[in-house]
Formats: sequence, C-alpha cells, structure tokens
Amino acid sequence: MQQLDWIILIGTLLFIVSYGAYKTKGSKNVTDYIKGGSEAKWWTIGLSVMATQASAITFLSTPGQAFHSGMGFVQFYFGLPIAMVIICLVFIPIYHKLKVFTAYEYLETRFDLKTRSLAAILFLIQRGLAAGITIFAPAIILSAVLGWNLTTLNIIIGVLVIIYTVTGGTKAVSVTQKQQMAVIFGGMFVAFYLIVSYLPADISFSKALKIAGASGKMNVLDFSFNFENRYTFWSGIIGGTFLALSYFGTDQSQVQRYLSGKSVKEMQMGLVFNGLLKVPMQFFILLVGVMVFVFYQFNASPLNFNPAANEAVQNSVYAEEYKQLEIKHLEIEELKYKTNLNYGSNLDNEELVADIQKLNVLENENRTKAKEIIKKADDSVETNDKDYVFIHFILNNLPRGLIGLLLAVILSAAMSSTASELNALASTTAMDLYKRNITVDKTDQHFVKASKWFTLGWGLIAILVACFANLFDNLIQLVNIIGSIFYGNVLGIFLIAFFIKFVKSNAVFLAAVITQAIVIVGWYLDWMPYLWLNLFGCALVMGIAIVLQMFFVSKK
Repeated sequence: MQQLDWIILIGTLLFIVSYGAYKTKGSKNVTDYIKGGSEAKWWTIGLSVMATQASAITFLSTPGQAFHSGMGFVQFYFGLPIAMVIICLVFIPIYHKLKVFTAYEYLETRFDLKTRSLAAILFLIQRGLAAGITIFAPAIILSAVLGWNLTTLNIIIGVLVIIYTVTGGTKAVSVTQKQQMAVIFGGMFVAFYLIVSYLPADISFSKALKIAGASGKMNVLDFSFNFENRYTFWSGIIGGTFLALSYFGTDQSQVQRYLSGKSVKEMQMGLVFNGLLKVPMQFFILLVGVMVFVFYQFNASPLNFNPAANEAVQNSVYAEEYKQLEIKHLEIEELKYKTNLNYGSNLDNEELVADIQKLNVLENENRTKAKEIIKKADDSVETNDKDYVFIHFILNNLPRGLIGLLLAVILSAAMSSTASELNALASTTAMDLYKRNITVDKTDQHFVKASKWFTLGWGLIAILVACFANLFDNLIQLVNIIGSIFYGNVLGIFLIAFFIKFVKSNAVFLAAVITQAIVIVGWYLDWMPYLWLNLFGCALVMGIAIVLQMFFVSKK
C-alpha cells in the first residue's frame, strides 16, 4: 500500500467515527439513545437497515462466492421482498402501537416475562457470536494479505465502533451508516468499472457475460427440488422468506433500525425501499465476483488466493511438489486464455464451450490437490480461499488511492454492521433483562448510562469472539447458519403471539426450549440445508406449542 492509500483509508474511517460522535453526543433519555428520538426518515431507515445487513463479509465473501460458484447465491435473497411486505402489514403496526423499545417487549404483553427473557437471550447468544464474526471477517483477511497483526486489527475495528456507538446510541449508528453506504456503493461501482476496463480490448461486457456463462457462472435460477442443493429458487422463496421474516421482524439489530422511524408510514417505506434495492444490490455484488472470474481467465491467478497458505507450503518439505502443481496451473491458464479469447470471437462455437468446461475441471482438480498439500504442510492454515479472491484482486490490480478506498469500503461495512449489533445487544440487555428484572426504580438517565456500559461490554465480548474465531467454509454462510439455528424458533414464538391466540405462555416457553434443542441437533447431524432450518424451527415450535396447549397445559 502506498502513502495515498493510507491517507484515504485512515481519513475515511476517522471522519465517520468523528462525525458520528459529534452529531449525536448527549442523548437526554432512553428514547433518544435507543430509538434515536423516533425522528428517522424513510431513506435513513432504508439505508440503515441495508447497511446493518451488508457487513464486510458481504463485500469480501460474496464476490468470492460468485467467483467459485456463480450467480446462484442471489436466490438466497428472493424471499426478502415477500418478508418486507409481511413485516410492514403485521409487525410494524403492532410494535408502533405498543411503543416498544425492543421486539421482545411485545412478548411479555402477550405471554409473560420468562418468554420475553428467553427470546431476548436467544437473540443475545446468536447476535453476540455474529458481532464477533463481523469484526473477525475483515480482520483475518486483511491480516493475511497485508501482514498486519490479526489481534491488533480486531481491537482497532472493535474500538472504532465502540467509540461512536457508546457516544450516540441508535442515532449515531443511523447517521454514520449513510456515510458508510455512500463509501460502499461508490467503491463497488469503481471496482466494477475497472474490472471491465482491464479485460482484453476485444472483450466487451456482453462478451464477458458469455464467457462467464460458458463456465457455468451465469446460472442464476435453479428450479430443481433437489434437497441437497443449498441454493435453489424454492429454498430462497420459502426458506429465505422465513429467514428474512425472522431477521427483519424479530432480530433487534434490525427492528431497532425501523423503530427509530418518525411514523408507521416512514418505517414501512424504509423497509419497502430496502426490499426493492436489496436483491439488485446483491446481484450486482455477485456480478462483480463473476467479472473478477472473467478477469482471471485472461490474467495470472495464484494457485491458492490465501497468501498464508502459499507461504506455509513453500516453507515446508512439500515445496517442490507444490511447485509442480503451480507449473501445471500456469499451463492450464495459458490454454484457458487462448480458448476464452477464441470463444470471445466466436460465441456460437459449442466445441469451444466444451473445451472451456474441460479446462475448468482440470483447474479445479489441480487446485484441490494444492489444498491437500497445504493441509499436509500445515493443517492450521485455511485452504478454502473464497474469502481472499476479491481482496487479492484489489491489492494486486487497482491503482494507488483506489486500494485505500476499497479497504475503506470493507472496514466501513464491518463498522456499520457491528455498530448496529452492539447497539441492539446493549438495548436488549438494558431493557429486556436489566430494567425488567430490577426491583428498584431508577431514572431515565440511569438506563442511558446502563445502555452505554452494556454497549462497551458487548463490544469487548465481540472483540474476544473475533480473537478466538476461525474461518468456516465461507464467512457469509457462517453468519447465515448461526442465524438459521436460532431465527426460526424466535419467529415461531412471534407468529404464535400474533395469530394463535389460544396458546398461552407455558406452552410456548416449553415448546421453544424443546425446539431449540432439536434444531441444534438437526444442524449438527446435517439433517437439511441450513436455509430450511428457519422453516423447520418455526413450524416445530408452533406445532409443539399447539399440542402442549391442547393436550397437556389445558388439562392441567
């Protein structure tokens, strides 16, 4: 990195932190601190909701996901617009009418304190883990690529977020997220433009799409009913709807974003805005990854994108064996360059498509052998390199200044989502557990201070989780897997509260405890793709609660 990159990176981050702290200092009461004074406009809500979900993982993992697997991941988001409509019609009017600070506050009015506390605790567990991962994701990748100390990076990101989140609460999160989304969108559009401009002169954007399609990267829709396929149209529409309902309707990190709205209409318009923009945004980010794939059809790529993996094997007894694979990799790349270039000039040639697909198979086999050697050289090194693809492209191909901008994009995204999570974790702890369970009356200012201390505490816990975390198959999947384990159960509790009036508190509480145990076992034993866990958990808790109410609790 050059001096200009450092100036842009540090300047962007310091501006966001300083601006957020300055604009929102001195919250007078709990409503100001937790609900931002209920003053937010619809566009602020929409951008804040989007920024909360669009963590650094989105901008690191999603392009890498598309590089390896193509555009099919976009199906994951197909249920989101459906969920937005349901939340606008059902959830928001109830939350607004009751003037709740948290989603779980409603559960006490419908059931009792123990059900409210259980739902709050389930949220705190999964979101506390996720907050650590949103810090860890950019830190481990930047650490590996730039050579920075991982623990130091975790602490820097965590501390920057804690500063303005503790200072200004919900309003600070919303204010800074507008700047962060501007940096994010600007950076991604610049990256996309440069990737396309770096392609050979006679390879236009439309030809690039054809080349990607020849390698199977443009297969957006999968209508198969194969339960083993993780991402299909049906898992996205059904499982994705339930995941989005759970996340946006019952997860306090999202609920708190729209509870800050000025009115029901502002909240609803904010969510509709998010629903309309989110799928195209994810499609675009995946398309960036596909264009990176096309770029590497005409430019040299490493055998493994994780620099730590390459370094580990080159300093081992397997270095010569690995070098032979690298030589073979270069030979395959030369053949791919010529074949793809020919295909770009002759797009109707099916023989060239078959040749491209054969070369892809050879390349994947070679990369798999490389991973096996890396694992033998050092089994503690991460061989899965999906999350390193985009950052490798940024650091090795973008001009000075733009590297700093794209790194600012990644860190801004990490800060925006982590800030929302810490803010929501603190609010839930303060309002659902602390305030509700203490017997002595306290002033409003006391709970503002308590919320600030809880924000600091959860920030430190998130940093600790980040310091002890490990890479998973793909970071964006890991966050969604954690959510899927808990979200379905919590959503089921809320749906019972809204629609099944004869079911009472004891039946729901017991059903939720049983369901959570079963879902965890089901995930561990891999009963189904994780997206279906949301539907499974939701249906299970509702079914068990109805049975308990009808046959056991009622009789008793």
